[in-house]
Amino acid sequence: MTDSMNALLGLVARDREHDCDGVGDVNVCVRVVGVAELPTRAGHFRIVAFWNNRDAKEHIAMVHGDVIGASNVPTRLHSECVTGDVMGSLRCDCRDQLLEGLKKIQSMDRGILLYLRQEGRGIGLINKIRAYALQDQGLDTVEANLALGFRDDERDYAVAAHMLRSLNVRSIELITNNPNKVQQLTQYGVSVAGRIPHVIPPNDHNRFYLETKAKRSGHFIDTWGKPHLVEQSDPVVVDGMAPPESEPAPAG
Repeated sequence: MTDSMNALLGLVARDREHDCDGVGDVNVCVRVVGVAELPTRAGHFRIVAFWNNRDAKEHIAMVHGDVIGASNVPTRLHSECVTGDVMGSLRCDCRDQLLEGLKKIQSMDRGILLYLRQEGRGIGLINKIRAYALQDQGLDTVEANLALGFRDDERDYAVAAHMLRSLNVRSIELITNNPNKVQQLTQYGVSVAGRIPHVIPPNDHNRFYLETKAKRSGHFIDTWGKPHLVEQSDPVVVDGMAPPESEPAPAG
């Protein structure tokens, strides 16, 4: 058994009696309750199971390499998507984001993917399907959520912040296109040292969904695939960012 596996197993013993004030408005507290080897199609990982004190949802971390006590750990937060992750839906890019995230982490010296049970941006599976029905009638993702009485995005990353704390991660480089994830993790005390773009090419079924994420929710997504030339006066530009407002999207 490797030293990194022994270190993860040590967290289970450490957390048996763990009880803290928690993180965020709901005071979420988690414990590491199980660790095992997990070979996958994307490579070999160690899977870490977490108990939380707020509900019965079981969150996991997919760990590659030595992450305990490490800094600038590449980290991906992935919210559960049964329709995409399991059923292979083309209405979203979730399954591709999950698999490509695991592959990206596997290609690095170390990394973590947190799989969070926040289906449908936190509104649940049934409400997500209701939102799909409204989208079938012409609403976009944001409009459908609002019509059901929810916010654009109901996800709270307090549990992710505590999971990273439980793994003794000093700082992370977040693999994301979503600025809200960076903002929330920083708010909850996670040191986000940088952002790694996570760009998935669109298909004919999810292009409008991705465009909505960029236009309505501020995600750094370029669905047009145009190159960007950086000028001295421009803000920082990274792969995957949408073109500036002065550069309109192509018709069609």
